[in-house]
Amino acid sequence: MILPEIAADEHEFVSLRRHLHTRPELGYEEFETSDLVARLLGEWGYEVRRGLGGTGVVGTLRSGTGGRSLGIRADMDALPIEEETGLPYRSQTPGKMHACGHDGHTTILLAAARQLARSRRFDGTVHLLFQPAEEGLAGARRMMDDGLFELFPCDAVFALHNWPNRPAGDFLFKPGVLMAAADHVEITIRGKGGHGAHPEQTLDPVVAGASTVMALQSVVSRNIDPQDPAVVTVGAFQAGQASNVIPETALLKLSVRSFDEKIHDQLERRITEIAMAQALSYGCTAEVDYRRIYPVLVNAEAETAFARAVAVEVAGEGRVRDVVRPTPGSEDFAFMLQEKPGCYFMLGAGDGPMLHHPKFDFNDAILTRGASYWVHLAERFLPKAA
Repeated sequence: MILPEIAADEHEFVSLRRHLHTRPELGYEEFETSDLVARLLGEWGYEVRRGLGGTGVVGTLRSGTGGRSLGIRADMDALPIEEETGLPYRSQTPGKMHACGHDGHTTILLAAARQLARSRRFDGTVHLLFQPAEEGLAGARRMMDDGLFELFPCDAVFALHNWPNRPAGDFLFKPGVLMAAADHVEITIRGKGGHGAHPEQTLDPVVAGASTVMALQSVVSRNIDPQDPAVVTVGAFQAGQASNVIPETALLKLSVRSFDEKIHDQLERRITEIAMAQALSYGCTAEVDYRRIYPVLVNAEAETAFARAVAVEVAGEGRVRDVVRPTPGSEDFAFMLQEKPGCYFMLGAGDGPMLHHPKFDFNDAILTRGASYWVHLAERFLPKAA
């Protein structure tokens, strides 16, 4: 059920979402966005804390005497992508756009925030967590390092993400493992440069790098159990600038995804071994910078069942779906779920370009459903005595 009070304000929040879309800010640079969020929360009666994670904002609202507390997270950052939508409210900042819908997530939570402040039909404490730098920069981890859960204790935490090419307004849930761990790897191969006409006088890092790329394809196909999903992608191969010059170095950049900690360790070990051995076989050396960016996202069983039941109340059983297989995408809400029980789920956004596409735009038609859901969830998690 979409709350009539939220539906009545739909035009206002559509305008707000589109304003945010015109003003995208990258991770840890969400100064204007966090100013707006903090100002609105303050006007609606929230206690506002700024500065966690740099540009993070936490709004706290208490009602009644209940001792339980709830955390709901929205991410605020944009991506370094040149927008190609041609929309009247397209990005006004060259090279930056909201290509993942974080403008919509922020607006959904703000719409819910106003309704919660108006109605206060809950008994306990609601913490609204507006997080910076989700896009590969671990803003959740930084907020936690700054004392998020010590300052704002939460009995459970929840978050959503819009999901294109699923029916608009459908809810998608999966207990347990939902999203992959994400690693970023840089392999620097060092050889001996020289003239392209005399390769025999060089140690060619380009050839060593090409061999490394091909050898890495065997990690998933020959080292990992076929029943254990994993991804090893070489997304960049950078070496040299001229056709007749063999460079000194070559750089490979990898994205690695996995769903199990044992496989996680195996991938790091094998990628490192292959890089070193392939470089050595061509007389070169290799340096491997292996960084574990985000952990596996694991939803708690009880909290996921609870969140799913709320979705049935809001949208009906026919609009609530079960996710069968985890997605190899990654999400830093996983850090919060390592410390607190909770659930991360998807809200269908209808047909359109996928996330991170230069023609992507958040579907404003799901704003009211998402906001109504957060209000219902808070009221069910922190029920008032009958």
